[in-house]
Amino acid sequence: MSERILQARGLTKQFPAPDGRVLTACNGIDLDICAGQTVGIVGESGCGKSTLARVLTRMETSDAGTVTMHGQDILSLKGETLRQSRKRMQMVFQDPLASFNPKMRVLDILTEPMMNFGLLQKKERRAKAAELLCMVELPETFMDRYPHNMSGGQRQRIGIARALSLEPEILICDEATSALDVSTQAAIIKLLVRLQKEKQIGILFICHDIALIQAFAHQIAVMYLGHIVELLPGEAVAGGALHPYTQALLGALFSIHMDPGRPVACIRGEIPSPLDLPEGCPFQNRCPYCAERCRAEKPRLTERGQGHFAACHRSF
Repeated sequence: MSERILQARGLTKQFPAPDGRVLTACNGIDLDICAGQTVGIVGESGCGKSTLARVLTRMETSDAGTVTMHGQDILSLKGETLRQSRKRMQMVFQDPLASFNPKMRVLDILTEPMMNFGLLQKKERRAKAAELLCMVELPETFMDRYPHNMSGGQRQRIGIARALSLEPEILICDEATSALDVSTQAAIIKLLVRLQKEKQIGILFICHDIALIQAFAHQIAVMYLGHIVELLPGEAVAGGALHPYTQALLGALFSIHMDPGRPVACIRGEIPSPLDLPEGCPFQNRCPYCAERCRAEKPRLTERGQGHFAACHRSF
């Protein structure tokens, strides 16, 4: 069994609304990230995926819950201790162009994190940049380019190299492939899988595409309106998903190899306002199996099999 690097328990993040109500973006999230393993987070826009990443990286403060790395509570860290801890968890953003300083060359982008932590001397910068470029399969000549002189896939490789320059234990990818075409997506995923095997890093991969994420994630967490409604092994998603929401996401997939006579399913009903969630199950008004108990009692995430958890009142 892989070593557990990070453990989140009961993680909750709320945002106040102007009318006095509260939006709960993450509601009691439990999650583990292990060395050499990829955890995929999938769900519709607004379900809390990116907020979860921002809380884990301390870009947002949590309202409840704990996050520990190797037994250390990282939510209580402050000052220089917090700054030093940031080396252990790095992030790759959806739009690399927006996350780079357009006036900085690739050489400066790649080496700035190490210079900030005193891990690199000026005379070593070009050699280290060349090493990082080689790691992500780009030529050394790229170190003198600017971000706008590269393609989207090349920029994302630079983003990955920058994130890995500090040798983190966890890499968080927030929609890191959503802006790329299909062939470039596949190349980036292949790169991440190779780097994970080489460095034994844990990866948290946030994605809308359940078909993409099930192809390489070891574990998948399905989020809906701030809740994890199902947590299951990646290889079990296609044939073993139990929660009606996960099944609906799979039913809505389109493939050029699918039976042309089979209709593409859609999830009926409107998503309730996150400011005014109903009592009971958050998926109740879109669920074909909704019963009286679902309207009155919120289901808990309970084990349904080996490594498989679902928050649903149905008997499976």
